[in-house]
Amino acid sequence: MKKIENKKASQIRQIWALVRKSTFIKLGVSIMILFGIMAVFSPIWIHINPEVYDPIIGADPNVHGSVGPSLQHPLGTDDIGKDLFSQLLRGSQVAFMLGMMVSVFSTIIGAAIGLIAGYYGKIWDTLLMRLADIILTLPRLPLLIVISGIFGTQSNWIILLILSLTFWPIISRVIRAQTLSLRERPFIESARVSGVGNTRIIVKHLAPNVLPIAFYYLTVTVTGAILVEAGLSFLGFGDPSNMSWGMMLQWCFVKGYVFKAPYWMIPPGLCISLLAFSFYLIGVGLEEMVNPRLKKR
Repeated sequence: MKKIENKKASQIRQIWALVRKSTFIKLGVSIMILFGIMAVFSPIWIHINPEVYDPIIGADPNVHGSVGPSLQHPLGTDDIGKDLFSQLLRGSQVAFMLGMMVSVFSTIIGAAIGLIAGYYGKIWDTLLMRLADIILTLPRLPLLIVISGIFGTQSNWIILLILSLTFWPIISRVIRAQTLSLRERPFIESARVSGVGNTRIIVKHLAPNVLPIAFYYLTVTVTGAILVEAGLSFLGFGDPSNMSWGMMLQWCFVKGYVFKAPYWMIPPGLCISLLAFSFYLIGVGLEEMVNPRLKKR
């Protein structure tokens, strides 16, 4: 038992050493920390004066029309006197919450389906992979628009549900391919001969070996979820009760301030790009660790 624990601790130390050496991961995490601070700082900033800094209902009574950055409003205001900085801070919360939750849920679903399809094969493999093929053909954005129209509401929970149920097929196919290779390895055969059940083999022996790939696709899914939510909000199908970066861009476009107020247009677009880029960098760093062809010799 002690040898197993020491071996696991040694593996964790080796992985941590690889993570520390990766410039991509360090840069991506640094950008993520910046946006994490923004998300945490959002309630503090709004608490200063909710009537002015609340991103949904707050408006400065002394400001008429959109004005540029000032000490009171670091990024300026929109056309009705709402503080753009508070909207940007709240948008970081929505991006983090939605992106991370979609990536976690879709990765769990995709990994579970990929493990089951790859390990059991036959009818399970056929049914689950054909289901994945069907979902892959569904266009996410039109599907979200149609479902929002059916329910008569625009909610981040609906966006979360649909994205989670449409992002998993790619993950499941990759995990399935890895599982097909792993299930023929000697340690899996030894587990079967020892009388270990199928569920225990999947959970204890197969799942830990596909975790690195699952983590890589988790970062990729976060990027996709953030971009899809921003695009949906820009088209006017976002949740109106929660301020997001896409909604900031949509209001700027609808009000006709795209070229007149760069302090309104540029910050949310830059934040979307930077946050997506941070997860992309982490994904590249993880791919270097997972893919033998990319490992530094």
